[in-house]
Amino acid sequence: MTHQTEFLLSELQAHTDMFAQLQSIFPQVKVVAEELRATIKRGGKILIMGNGGSAADSQHIAAEIVGRYKKERRGLPAIALTTDTSILTSVGNDYGYDYIFARQIEALCRPEDLVIGITTSGNSKNVVNAIIEANSIGATTVGLTGGTGGKLMELCKFNLVMPSNDTPRIQEAHIFIGHSLCGLLEAD
Repeated sequence: MTHQTEFLLSELQAHTDMFAQLQSIFPQVKVVAEELRATIKRGGKILIMGNGGSAADSQHIAAEIVGRYKKERRGLPAIALTTDTSILTSVGNDYGYDYIFARQIEALCRPEDLVIGITTSGNSKNVVNAIIEANSIGATTVGLTGGTGGKLMELCKFNLVMPSNDTPRIQEAHIFIGHSLCGLLEAD
């Protein structure tokens, strides 16, 4: 067996082992899905943010909500706060990178909305600041994290903490949970 094959088998095993543990958070996933449905029903929107791979996941999940996941339906309101480079760079320049999401939450978020912060550690300062701002507005907050859940554990109303400390495994689980939430949101 080659080193590359051994590496790939090891990565697959780590993925499989962690995914086998995800059932432990299914009760919270169902609660968050109901919160998503309630948000849409009351006329709210879903605001999603994260850095790096989590920024890409934010965009991916928002696209599934606005477009469709699997079911033909009307578009639902979701915004990834990671996509407007003019806002990100101007706020980063004028206020600092730690406020690129908080400033958008201040401008766009209302009490009827739901805000999802994606951070593998739960400690990304710009996500933490945005969750603090969303809480001050009265929006529902959800942390999508890993490890111990970090600072978001104490800040978010709902927490979906992936049972891993390994960033790639956490990110793989995040997109699975994101897809699951989209599927549950579309369910009749």
